Amino acid sequence: MLRYCLDGLENVVFTDIPRGYIILVTGPPGSFKTGLTFNIISNYLKNTEEFGVYMTLEESTESHLRNMESLGIDVPDNLLITDYTDIRSRFESDEDHPDFLDMVDGVIKYFKEKEGERFSIFALDSLGGLYALISTENLRARMFHFFKRLRDYNLYSFVIMETPRFSNIVEGEGAEYFLTDGIIELGMIERERDVRMYLQIPKLRAAYHSRKKYYVDVGDRGLSVLSPVYD
Repeated sequence: MLRYCLDGLENVVFTDIPRGYIILVTGPPGSFKTGLTFNIISNYLKNTEEFGVYMTLEESTESHLRNMESLGIDVPDNLLITDYTDIRSRFESDEDHPDFLDMVDGVIKYFKEKEGERFSIFALDSLGGLYALISTENLRARMFHFFKRLRDYNLYSFVIMETPRFSNIVEGEGAEYFLTDGIIELGMIERERDVRMYLQIPKLRAAYHSRKKYYVDVGDRGLSVLSPVYD
């Protein structure tokens, strides 16, 4: 069950998250969006015979692996990490797939056909990186159809997006908040002498969950969710 794949998350989400859901993971720079997403996927795949794909568009696979190693997060053998260069190399030429969004969908489709229902979990890191590589004309309609295809593939899908006020993404430009099934919001609370990280789930369709803010800790073996910020 997905809610048991991050220490303490079961105290925030009380019913399981259905397969086929798209979860938006959002927050400012440095809020461990990538770490939390990768931690959940890694723990999920460690306990199953299933297969997952983590697609990083803003850094190389090698850089991503170094960052996850620094957080103490393992990479299971049944998780494939692919980056921008690898995605483009899977197609013979830009003329074959002139739109990068089609390339992303092509990679997912390839592994779905290869692995079948064993391919169960996917992450896109990040939406801002994707927007920088595609035409944003009719973006809402295009993202609607892209998210629909993700659901049709019957995947747990995580989509990472930097908080709009800290990026060049206009809030709701692709209707991300409305089109996704759930939102995990990560943020920072400034104290007098330190900064604490928090997690909040304002939206998770058809699931029983808390909407409180919870402290997040980063330890030797990844991330964990702690007590509520406000009782």
